[in-house]
Amino acid sequence: MKTVWVIGGPGCGKGTQCDRIIAKYGFLHLSSGDLLRDEVASGSQRGSSLQELMSKGLFVPTDVVLDLIKEKMNKAREDGSTKTGFLIDGYPRELNQGLQFEKDVAPVDLIIFFDVKNETLKKRLLGRAAVSKRVDDNEETINKRIEIFNVKNGEIVEHYKDKVIRINAEGSVDDIFSEVSKALDKLLSA
Repeated sequence: MKTVWVIGGPGCGKGTQCDRIIAKYGFLHLSSGDLLRDEVASGSQRGSSLQELMSKGLFVPTDVVLDLIKEKMNKAREDGSTKTGFLIDGYPRELNQGLQFEKDVAPVDLIIFFDVKNETLKKRLLGRAAVSKRVDDNEETINKRIEIFNVKNGEIVEHYKDKVIRINAEGSVDDIFSEVSKALDKLLSA
């Protein structure tokens, strides 16, 4: 089974492309945000402590996130809910998280990086903000998020350059998915 990380700036289209990847290839989709929300909703002891951290706006420790991902991957291996592998969405956000993931969970086979110009990201996020009314989608916050992403992501892309497929995500959804499919077909036939 293959492990694929999907990375890209806020508003790059990761969600749209992940939906298509899952539909075509049968990967199990793992998003750290979804796993954290599910754990909080479960009412478990761990969920309660996560709720407390998240409500204060604090980061959840990497090892907790990795435990959730690892548990979900192990369960999927046992119950056969994926034959293809795992699509890790929006993770890692920084190089140390990636290194720890490979040490504690599994090696990464491919990293799909949806590369979008800062101006395009900003335009998409401001458009999303107008619709969603998300409080964190204002121009100042958006600029900061893009700036932080570029620094942290650059370190990941540099370290894993042999495993990164950089896809220009400025085009149409279909054109982008065509490039994604080429990369995944090559990975899965190897």
